[in-house]
Amino acid sequence: MTAPEPLGGPTRATAMGRVLAGALVLAVLAYSYGAQRAAGRDRLVDFLGYFTNLTGLLAAVLLVGTGVLALRGRPASAVLTTARGVATACLLVVAVVYHVAVTGAGGTAAPWVSAALHVVLPVVALLDWVLGADRAALPWRRLWLVLPYPLVWLVVVLVRGATDGWVPYGFLLPEHGARSLALHVAGLLVVLLAAGALVWAAGRVPVPGRARVPAHHP
Repeated sequence: MTAPEPLGGPTRATAMGRVLAGALVLAVLAYSYGAQRAAGRDRLVDFLGYFTNLTGLLAAVLLVGTGVLALRGRPASAVLTTARGVATACLLVVAVVYHVAVTGAGGTAAPWVSAALHVVLPVVALLDWVLGADRAALPWRRLWLVLPYPLVWLVVVLVRGATDGWVPYGFLLPEHGARSLALHVAGLLVVLLAAGALVWAAGRVPVPGRARVPAHHP
């Protein structure tokens, strides 16, 4: 079997754009947490208990990290590439759930913060994923990797809801009953897998400078 061609790399402007975008997201998260502290809600564990904030932090770190690697002329590892795919899928879920289930549901974030984290960041991450020339397409057999991170988050949130009564989103409140909770969790997992499939498929869009990599390539 002929080895795939080497992957291309992002331009310096694209790499700098990733670093800048990641830094801006970190700044937005820092501002949002500062506003929460000023309002008397200073527990970092609660702030990061929101899937939006935690996933935004993950995406920002990946943007900065892969941007810095690109500026140094070093390719991102397979682990980093998979993490980018997972983060992108999770950001799409953030956008969908926000617009379908939690818009205007008593959130404390400023409107521009919500727009940045629920609209702008998912769009930027998806465009960077589709147009980036420095990664291979992810194999379909690894689509399941979109599940562990959200499942761990869900378990932690549900344990907290059952113990100290704190949950980040109203639809996860235990008093709604086990059936409602199970339906919402199942729905979230279905949306997550659909978002993952979309990201995996989008990663196969032909882009100048990126070699075509067989679907079975690890």
